[in-house]
Amino acid sequence: MTVAPALPASFTEEVFEKFLASRDEPAWLTERRREAFALYERFAAEPLDPEEFRRLELRTFHPEGFGLSAAATKATPLATRLGESTEFAGRVTHVDGHVSDSRLADELRSKGVIFGDLDNVVRDHADRLESLLMTEAVKPEDGRFAAWHAAFWTGGTALIVPSGVSIEAPLHSLIAITGGGVADLSHTLVVVEDGASATLLEETASTVAEAGLHIGAVELLVGSGADLRYVQLQNWNANSFHFAHQCGRVGRDGRLQWVVGGLGARTAHIHQDIHLDGRGAEAVVSGATFTTKRQQLSYYTEQTHNAADCRSDLLYKTVLRDRSKAVWRGMIKVEEEAQRTDGYQRCDSLMLSDNARSDSIPGLEIEADDVRCTHGATTGRVDEEQIFYAMARGVGRQEAMHMIVGGFFQQVFDRVPSEPVRDVLDHAVRAKLGIG
Repeated sequence: MTVAPALPASFTEEVFEKFLASRDEPAWLTERRREAFALYERFAAEPLDPEEFRRLELRTFHPEGFGLSAAATKATPLATRLGESTEFAGRVTHVDGHVSDSRLADELRSKGVIFGDLDNVVRDHADRLESLLMTEAVKPEDGRFAAWHAAFWTGGTALIVPSGVSIEAPLHSLIAITGGGVADLSHTLVVVEDGASATLLEETASTVAEAGLHIGAVELLVGSGADLRYVQLQNWNANSFHFAHQCGRVGRDGRLQWVVGGLGARTAHIHQDIHLDGRGAEAVVSGATFTTKRQQLSYYTEQTHNAADCRSDLLYKTVLRDRSKAVWRGMIKVEEEAQRTDGYQRCDSLMLSDNARSDSIPGLEIEADDVRCTHGATTGRVDEEQIFYAMARGVGRQEAMHMIVGGFFQQVFDRVPSEPVRDVLDHAVRAKLGIG
């Protein structure tokens, strides 16, 4: 169940010191990395949290087989299905933990928008990043993988939208692994200040079939009256491992719309937190996952209400086939001062085989006495009568299955703020079903 306590050979103290020596970073960041590495050493000698990880089989995960890429890969920037049909206000592409392409519209740059490679942003805006990077959302003390990431992160995307600035066109971030055995620890930091708005579409992709490792973190900081739409499409290859801590914090009357597409990876575990910190804050979280073969996808979600009159709405839809497994454990936490909370969470699973397994566990922890919180989970099979009905009218079995699965996902697709993203998700569903 747990990762071996010994530190992987590619992430020992000696390797860490060489890594630090190769970095050109502010002193405060170097010190934070040292503190995170000390935490990582401590966490690595302890078992993983049994409540969070006991349903995840990790015996096939051998971290000693992965290491950081020493230099940027000289590769042509990847073309993606999302990028083929969308005009973006800015783009950042990372390959094996190093930026290969970064651009932003001049109009947005003149308004003070910062968007680009986190390595460069943290050097160019050190004073601004010191109070934001892994201090408010994801923190090294959150666990072994958070500390590992905090010590060794390299590359990633930073977006800072100044107060009152509205970005109409979406921004795009791509994180790619091009070689077997590469460990990518890229970081995503999004700060949308008071009254601002933005949309960021982020993709992950593998260009080879060999195993890769991604230990990531996503921080979404939404100010008062701000609006952020964030979409993440996880599409690593079927041999890769993916572990991430992701956290969004929303201020007074702010709104966060967060969409997750879980498609790839051999084994993935994501700890996803939402904190509603200001009165009237709102978060709408949607997830669409599709597992095949022997995939394991695990999500541990928390919706924490820290202020009054807040609303959170989480909906996950999962389709499983073959011998795959999906785990979702959700929790709504309501603090004593969070009166008039409106919280909702639901996970629905559709089974396409007898050997797949879905574990869905909703939960509530409520300290306030004036709330409306509901939760639920369902698991069911495809109705053979529906397939027969479609086939009797000239529709092939695979197309009939696509219609049923597409209809099952439709409630999530309707919550996706971008038509190209909906098209990409539908294409992924067809690929999983073996439809060209």
